[in-house]
Amino acid sequence: MTLPLQDSILIVDFGSQVTQLIARRVREAGVYSEIAPFNSADEAFKRMQPKGIILSGGPSSVMWEDSPRAPQSFFDAGIPILGICYGQQTMMQQMGGNVEGGESGEFGRAFIEIKKRCALFDGLWAEGERHQVWMSHGDKVTSLAPGFEVVAVSEGAPFAMTANEEKRFYATQFHPEVVHTPDGGKLIANFARHVCGLKGDWTMAEFRATKIAEIREQVGDGKVICGLSGGVDSAVAAVLIHEAIGDQLTCVFVDHGLMRSGEAEQVVSLFRGSYNIPLVHVNAETLFMKGLEGVTDPEAKRKFIGKTFIDVFEDEAKKIGGAAFLAQGTLYPDVIESVSFTGGPSVTIKSHHNVGGLPERMNMKLVEPLRELFKDEVRVLGRELGLPEVFVGRHPFPGPGLAIRIPGEVNKERCDILRKADLIYLEEIRNAGLYDAIWQAFAVLLPVRTVGVMGDHRTYDSVCALRAVTSTDGMTADIYPFDASFLSRVATRIINEVKGINRVVYDYTSKPPGTIEWE
Repeated sequence: MTLPLQDSILIVDFGSQVTQLIARRVREAGVYSEIAPFNSADEAFKRMQPKGIILSGGPSSVMWEDSPRAPQSFFDAGIPILGICYGQQTMMQQMGGNVEGGESGEFGRAFIEIKKRCALFDGLWAEGERHQVWMSHGDKVTSLAPGFEVVAVSEGAPFAMTANEEKRFYATQFHPEVVHTPDGGKLIANFARHVCGLKGDWTMAEFRATKIAEIREQVGDGKVICGLSGGVDSAVAAVLIHEAIGDQLTCVFVDHGLMRSGEAEQVVSLFRGSYNIPLVHVNAETLFMKGLEGVTDPEAKRKFIGKTFIDVFEDEAKKIGGAAFLAQGTLYPDVIESVSFTGGPSVTIKSHHNVGGLPERMNMKLVEPLRELFKDEVRVLGRELGLPEVFVGRHPFPGPGLAIRIPGEVNKERCDILRKADLIYLEEIRNAGLYDAIWQAFAVLLPVRTVGVMGDHRTYDSVCALRAVTSTDGMTADIYPFDASFLSRVATRIINEVKGINRVVYDYTSKPPGTIEWE
């Protein structure tokens, strides 16, 4: 590692779906951080020798006999600790306080009242002020551990924020890491820079250098194949890995027939022309379409596509002389929606990502240099690496592509219909100058047919749904508020120009914390 890990913060993960947001806020403060599951946090602490510790939230109750705990040695290490939600509760319980369950919890927007100043508030909050926060808890602290005092309260949490200034221990019942706590990022920055005394000079350039060193150490003189999907994640991963190991990398672009219009040609052109990265273009449309025949369950689609990708990668690895590693553009949202440290329900949300490892028959290891980052951070890294904006700024599009934008059975005819509608939708978004203001936009071909009238004829065709959301990190999202004239223009073009669609609807669904995207 090239980073001075002593100038870092260790985040102990108890299974919260927004743990990585904590790391994000720490990085926004210019401080390096790493996340470690609670059951390997002691090992991470010894390796990193951090200047501070943050204990995350989580789905467990400290009253359960087998619920996770922080290593007890952390409380005797003499460094600052910030506990968040479950992190507050286990801190209190482990240090001599008490936590109880209530008949009702506190979820969503709440307001805290500052009762007393503390170092965490310096330059931010003052005694007597009220501030909006985001709560998500059922249990609550009912008595404090020795040395702690209340510094903020809410209607549902009499110990909404507590502090032991002598030990530099702080605990919040609310979640400062989410955007719904407006000053939360500043609060975490105060902890990292003011309480822990860190300089705040970590940059994406340092992340790039660190990851290059890690890739070289992991791969050695082995060969790597990288699965390109056409999106920004795999493109950035490929360029970063190529910078680290050069021609030891071969990219494999599997054209499964489920891409958007023109994307396959664009991917091949970029990597063969602009970067001179060895690229194998596999035309596998027939293979994928045949396997999707008659499949309507979305989970079955995902699993088939993920398995078939692996089969193709395995074949290509043999052709180049036995690659020992498979690289993927896995991001942190993929990780937390695919695997859980505490065995929670998130384990099956994104089953097409191989984040839990590869099939045993494959004698390959995963290289995933981006799995600590959010989408917008990947874009920053992409610009740092010099990728063209056409890739860096591209809206996210999942690996299964159009297969999960076509509920019901997938076939070439329906893919072609959706491709045309999707192209019109994105053209109009670009023409209106809205593309960069929207985090993700796509069209969906619904498994519904309706009767309509076009000219003097009755039609019986499919319904197309349009989706557009704003987001920063992909963990939460809100609808983009198109005006009626824009939606009317898009709908008119799609109905007039795409044979097979006679009705267009707009999806007004948002994505609150802990939910998955519309499919």
